[in-house]
Amino acid sequence: MKLVDIARVLEAKLLSGEPHLDREFEICRGSDLMSDLLANFADGGVFLTGLPTVQAVRTAVVSGVGGIVFVRGKAPPDEVLELAKREGLPVLTTRLSMFVACGRLYSSGMAGHDGAR
Repeated sequence: MKLVDIARVLEAKLLSGEPHLDREFEICRGSDLMSDLLANFADGGVFLTGLPTVQAVRTAVVSGVGGIVFVRGKAPPDEVLELAKREGLPVLTTRLSMFVACGRLYSSGMAGHDGAR
């Protein structure tokens, strides 16, 4: 699923990463625990979290995440967006809960972080 389609499905606003709108994503992972993300690498997937922090971006980069969606209407501070831009990591925000956002992506054909459908 392309990033532009993820934004549409999640009714999300793109905060950074416009050049990546055509990037394809096959898997997603939702968590507010950075240790969960580190334990199961993301392999270029999209990461959904409610923690709009510098640590979330750094963890995403180390884990190989291809994009971040902040759920529950969370808006990251400028320093978070600046770091994501430097790392080439697209960032979106959606008003949806993590449960609903993950469900919508799954219903649209995305798999979980382990490839399960």
